[in-house]
Amino acid sequence: MSFSGKYQLESQENFEPFMKAIGLPDDLIQKGKDLKSISEIEQDGDNFKVTVTTGGKVIVNTFTIGQETELDSITGEKIKGVVQREGNKLKVSMEGIESVTEWVDEDTIVNTMTVGDIVYKRISKRV
Repeated sequence: MSFSGKYQLESQENFEPFMKAIGLPDDLIQKGKDLKSISEIEQDGDNFKVTVTTGGKVIVNTFTIGQETELDSITGEKIKGVVQREGNKLKVSMEGIESVTEWVDEDTIVNTMTVGDIVYKRISKRV
C-alpha cells in the first residue's frame, strides 16, 4: 500500500493536555485547537516527504525509513529520530514523544502521539 495522498484532519482527542505537556503556550493552543490541518504525504519506496499545513503554519519533514533524520516538531524544534515501518504503521521516538501513524484503510490515517501518560489521537481522511 502506498501512503501517498492528501488527508484532512477530521477529529482529535486530548489536543489541549498533550500540547500543554510538550510546552506549547496557552495562546497557541487556543488558536490551534479548532484548526483543520491538511497532511500531504509523498512516498517513493522508503523515502517520504510529509507536509502538514495548519492555518498559516507549514511543517515539512523528509525522511528515509531506518535512517536517522532531523524532524521539525510541533513546537518548532528540530529533533533527531529514526522512522521505522511496521506493516501499515510508521513509528518514531523523539525526545520522550512516541509517534505512530497508522493507515487504517486507503482513506483513513490515525496518528497517535504519546508523552508520559497523555495520548493525543488525530484521525484524518483522504481528500
